[in-house]
Parts: sequence; structure tokens; C-alpha cells
Amino acid sequence: MEKKPICLIIFGPPAAGKGTQSAKIKEKYQIRHLSTGDMLRESIANKTKLGETAEEYMNAGKLVPDDLVKGIVEEVLNSPSCANGFLLDGYPRTMRQAQDLDEILSQIGKKLTAVINLDVPQKKLIERVVGRMIHPPSGRIYHKIFKPPKVPMKDDITGEDLIIRKDDTEEVMKSRLQNYFDQANKILEHYKKENLLTNIDLKEKDYNFDEVTQLIFTEVEKMINNQ
Repeated sequence: MEKKPICLIIFGPPAAGKGTQSAKIKEKYQIRHLSTGDMLRESIANKTKLGETAEEYMNAGKLVPDDLVKGIVEEVLNSPSCANGFLLDGYPRTMRQAQDLDEILSQIGKKLTAVINLDVPQKKLIERVVGRMIHPPSGRIYHKIFKPPKVPMKDDITGEDLIIRKDDTEEVMKSRLQNYFDQANKILEHYKKENLLTNIDLKEKDYNFDEVTQLIFTEVEKMINNQ
């Protein structure tokens, strides 16, 4: 029997750990990890008509319209690089985009396997961001509680100064979370009705990174077996 592609979406608020978990999911299932930015850059690099039009908007500092994004998403998801499946990260961001994705998948003959939602307590999300320190040249990230540098405000490797980003404050983070949940809750409810939502509940216990990965794998395997 032909192996079905594994088609996933990962949701989670800022600082939920989507990026690090996505790397593990991609590795296990040998599927492409895609963000909207990845798909736009690929379309531009391949010099497709849609990519060239999107580039004009981006060069002018304008948002790429939803209809154009929809066409580019369809192009990439239907490409040979997604034959085994894909992991969408940061798309869809709105109900309109969720409906667009439904249409795209119907047109290219693929079905979602699961929608993974990382359900992290808001207090923990704020803690992760507010204590964050960054070494700009390398991108190395430290945290005053979870990963403090050996010398306060100095990079462990180079000894150079660390910075705290101006938007890494509790006030800004609360605003970002509110904006995220305003859109995400509607989208998650949409996928729940389709029996595609798998909620990774991280509120009751303080799981480490590997434990979260195993929770995700367990839930995704259940969804694969139920297809």
C-alpha cells in the first residue's frame, strides 16, 4: 500500500517552542518544515510568476495579498519537495487563510494528518521572553533564570555584551499573546470540528524539551493510525 504523506500544522503562541519542536518533527517524519517566509522565498528564488509579483510587493514594503500567498502556498505544497508531506509553521494565521488552505489541499489531493497545538501557560510564556538576553552577532540566546550566562550580560564564548530587546517586556508580550489568541482560537476551533486537532497540554506539568517531543510524537502517531 502506498504510504500517505504526513501533512501537519503546528500552532503555539510566541515562545511556545514551535521552532525547536518543528526541527524534531521534521527529522522524524522526513517532511519539509515550511513557514510563509520560506514559501515566499522559494517562489521568488524559482522565479515563478507568483514569486515575481510577491517580490514587487515586498520590495515596496507592502504586505503580500492573501490571494497571492494562497497561490504560492499551493505551488510549494504541490512541489516534489513536499511529496512525503509537510509541516506548516505560522500558516494559516487567519480564518481566511485556513479556508484557503482547505481549498488548496482539496485541489492538490492531500489531506491534513493533524494540527498540533502547543498549549503553554501564559505565565510561562511571559517568563521565557522577559528574562531573555541575546548575543546579536551569533544569535545565541540566554535567560536570567533558565540559561544564565557565566558572566552577567556577557556571551559565554566571545565575552561580548548581550542585549535585551526592547520588545521583550511583559507589556509587549501580553499584547502579542492577545493578538495571537484572537486569531488562533477561531482557527483551532475550525480544526477541532474536523477532528484534526491534537492538543499538547503543557499546563498541568513542567515538561522538559524531550518530554514535549515525545508527547507530540505519541499524538501524531495516533492521528496517523486513525487515518
